[in-house]
Amino acid sequence: MTSGDSIRMEKLCYSIGGRRILQNFDFQLERGVNRTILGVSGSGKTTILKLLLGLLAPDSGKVFIGDLCITGLPEARFMQQRKRIAIVFQGGALFDSMTVGENVGYRLFEEGRLTQAEIESIVREKLGFVGVESALDLYPAELSGGMKKRVAIARALAADPDYIFFDEPTTGLDPIGVYNICNLMLRLQAEGKTTLMVTHDLATAFATSQRFTFLHKAHVLFEGTEQEMLSSTIPEVCEFLEPTDQSLFYDIQIADEKRQEQAGMV
Repeated sequence: MTSGDSIRMEKLCYSIGGRRILQNFDFQLERGVNRTILGVSGSGKTTILKLLLGLLAPDSGKVFIGDLCITGLPEARFMQQRKRIAIVFQGGALFDSMTVGENVGYRLFEEGRLTQAEIESIVREKLGFVGVESALDLYPAELSGGMKKRVAIARALAADPDYIFFDEPTTGLDPIGVYNICNLMLRLQAEGKTTLMVTHDLATAFATSQRFTFLHKAHVLFEGTEQEMLSSTIPEVCEFLEPTDQSLFYDIQIADEKRQEQAGMV
């Protein structure tokens, strides 16, 4: 595996509002290895995705997309490399004023390289892949939560990326919606896409990923396979996998962190 086949962070530090989110964080996502970053709410999982995309700048350390270090570069210098990556945000992040078809084709229209007929063909193909082609002319307000997530995946697929990032993709969905998203992720992987998901949903993580990173208090406490994680003796990992009476009211301890997360979009 060459460095050109991966996205990675080296000794990365990032803080917000005086709180350390990541400390000397090393991370690598190799092509073909589907990975999940796990951690409690407020631990900085979404921040990692934004740093990998260059949407946030680290305090120190480096971010690489392939062989290119994007840290400190103006966005125009790494836009071409970033096109290898697409992200499905937690809420879908669809444009309310656009139809489903316009949302999915938005990036292609902005680039201006394809004809309208070519873009419409791609839009229909991707909506068909996620099973919502019938929603082509609807607006986001007319969709269920699960359909919005699938449309967001179709939009991510439209530019044919190598990597797809998923930010809490099953949050707020019913069991059928969760099943549909997991099934779509597995189909994407079968077609050669590499996925990186951040979540606290263990069932979804174990159903769709091969490697797991557990983030706790700005550091990686665990990195390995599902079986290695399930047999881990690290106290924080055990607590995350099977909460005990000691976990009671743990959410109060991280309430301040959650508020900072929301304020700083961590």
